[in-house]
Amino acid sequence: MFSHSVFRKLIAVAGAAAVLAGCSSSSNVHKTARFDTQGLRAPENSCQIKPSRIGLAEKIRNIDEGNGCEVPNAWKVQSLGSVSFSKNATMNCGMAEPLKDWLEDVVQPTAQRSFGESVISVDVAASYSCRPRNNKSGAKMSEHGYGNAIDIAAFTLESGRKVSVLEGWRGHKDEQRFLHTVHDEACGPFHTVLGPDSDAHHRNHLHLDLQNRASGSSYCR
Repeated sequence: MFSHSVFRKLIAVAGAAAVLAGCSSSSNVHKTARFDTQGLRAPENSCQIKPSRIGLAEKIRNIDEGNGCEVPNAWKVQSLGSVSFSKNATMNCGMAEPLKDWLEDVVQPTAQRSFGESVISVDVAASYSCRPRNNKSGAKMSEHGYGNAIDIAAFTLESGRKVSVLEGWRGHKDEQRFLHTVHDEACGPFHTVLGPDSDAHHRNHLHLDLQNRASGSSYCR
């Protein structure tokens, strides 16, 4: 039989393993893990247009993982406007309209000015994901946990040319101009906009989200 001291050590090891498993990745989050969600909530009454009216999208079952991660009006989106996604993006309904407007009203004209051609698709690095911010243990829940955020890693042009955030942010002048412009002009329609200048976590993608802040302010870096 185990002594009391050995039993206590086994319990401690098991507990630590559970915490690590809960925060290691979006696909391995335990249902019992909880996040500090104070001050964070999905936008209320923000879904004015169904995603299926502005792109290729379908309503899916609402998400509630029982630990703070939830998408009360969840959609699977394959494209918005004239731009297709590299993979399906799961998002809160309210994300679709500002994302479509940004793609059509900012990304497309900027691509025409920078490259003389349109964007046909974007590489989606992440959409809904039940995890803390930057996968950092103890952090508040990411807006990804509300389906309230999307990460875009690259833009593909009509010619097949791919403009990636990782290589283009400080790369060719036309790619720099394009990426910095679409990043800067996302601020306002989106409440948080992060790119390679924000921190190492965002060196290879643009993060766009609709976090509600009590002050109503935006954070763009």
